[in-house]
Amino acid sequence: MIADISITEKSFGPKILMTGVKFSVDDGEKVGVVGRNGVGKSTLFGIVAGTDTDYTGEVIFKRGTTVVATAQEHHVSNDQTVLQYVLAGLPEYAELSRIIETYPETMGDNMRLINEYSEALERFEQKGYYQIESDIEQELENFQLSGVAHRPLSSLSGGQKRLVEVVKVMHSDAHLALLDEPTNHMDYVAKKQFIDWLSGAREAMLIITHDRDVLKHVDRIIELKDGGCASYKGNYDAYLKQNAVHTGTAMNEFEMIEKRIANLKVKVLDYQRLKEKARNPATIQKFKRLETISRKELAELEAKEKPTFWIDKDSVENLNYKVAGQYEKFKARNIRMKLKSDQSRSNHVLVEAKDVALGYGDAPLFEGVNIDLREGEAMELRGRNGAGKTTLIKALLGDRIGVGDPKVFAGTLKLDSHVRIGIYEQEVSGEYFELSLFEAIERMYLDKGLSISTTKVRSLLADYLFTESDGKVPLSRLSGGQKARFQLISMLANDPQLLILDEPTNHLDLPSIEELETALEKYSGAILYVSHDNYFRDKIGGEIVQIGPK
Repeated sequence: MIADISITEKSFGPKILMTGVKFSVDDGEKVGVVGRNGVGKSTLFGIVAGTDTDYTGEVIFKRGTTVVATAQEHHVSNDQTVLQYVLAGLPEYAELSRIIETYPETMGDNMRLINEYSEALERFEQKGYYQIESDIEQELENFQLSGVAHRPLSSLSGGQKRLVEVVKVMHSDAHLALLDEPTNHMDYVAKKQFIDWLSGAREAMLIITHDRDVLKHVDRIIELKDGGCASYKGNYDAYLKQNAVHTGTAMNEFEMIEKRIANLKVKVLDYQRLKEKARNPATIQKFKRLETISRKELAELEAKEKPTFWIDKDSVENLNYKVAGQYEKFKARNIRMKLKSDQSRSNHVLVEAKDVALGYGDAPLFEGVNIDLREGEAMELRGRNGAGKTTLIKALLGDRIGVGDPKVFAGTLKLDSHVRIGIYEQEVSGEYFELSLFEAIERMYLDKGLSISTTKVRSLLADYLFTESDGKVPLSRLSGGQKARFQLISMLANDPQLLILDEPTNHLDLPSIEELETALEKYSGAILYVSHDNYFRDKIGGEIVQIGPK
């Protein structure tokens, strides 16, 4: 055991987020952490990392354990370079470097200092720090961050900083690594490199992720749910099977509680009537005592909150009729995406490209791209980050998104001028950031020239699992998953015939990803998408158009 986590209670004001979260992490164990958006996954990481101490409970590490975590915010000087930042995050590096650089000038004949210097040299070599700078630069190159090592960290985009965090952890040689959504912003090549490292690394890991490609390679999955947690041994596929069994048992228990509540309500009324009819004092006291006992048990059972029940779609299809009926009755609310799924399609061409070469300046980013996308079809744009996928989308949309068209070096590119388009982007537009969620939905509809009412906004909030209080929160303060749900609302606002999706599964929790996939499978319009989620790609399918070299 390398870490023992026990959180008795974690609250934010009057809201209790966690009670009774308890689990351990073994040496070298890779543990995925999943849960619905807002259950406290990032809060849990803050507690384990030691940055959040406002909770009841304890986190105990094995003596000598080194913990490293990906940072969500960066408070660094404007001139600190990426390389300096990564090196500063490596355990022992700064202290060992200080000893090696300063002791030769000051230690003289002091045997204690000479011994410290010798030990530092040996430790520096053991940690592989003599070649660490070149190793880090190579890893940055692997993640398509070529040339950024000596640039200020502050000059990088949010996505680039997340990749730097992953590189920092990969070279930390820590005993326990905490990684929060590490594969967001990675293309398929970078993600494979990360998964290869994950599979072979000796350190233990806690990984917040809903990337099923990553969860396929963990040893155990911890699910945060209903304030507590459940542990499932094995990878994602094993989790789905165990979760179906676990949820079936939990639904049985909950149904028994519901039946007990119904019986107790009848008993309370019976005891009350019998007490009122009785004339013998001893009999009256007997029924009064039974009524009191029943009322107490009833109050305790009614105070229990309904558990969250979710079983993946494939497992639901294999349930027996009794459990399937229970699940239909008790299943947790999920987002409700309203997409047209009728089969009346015109099958006309919505997007057409013939031998297109696109780029900026004097040279194209790619060439020879051909597209024939019709209503009812799906098509994947595949290529490395920077290959030109976004450039192609910008060229298609042109004035619709207020950007100048990239330069067409060769070929033709056409988009049906009458088609209604829904766009899912990874980043929320800055113009909505300081508005409350309620106001942002209103503004977004008006910006699209669509009618909107208070009733409609409230309905959308409910459909996408937002509470009334969520509607008052500025968009900038919402979680990544909540912002992703806002993006889904925006994408579907104009009843689109063509969906353009840029990494839509980033930040969504597993039930929401499944709902998205289910809706898209039934969708009658056309889908043009970019995704490095292999599970999502398998579900949506469609022709693959390679952008840039393979």
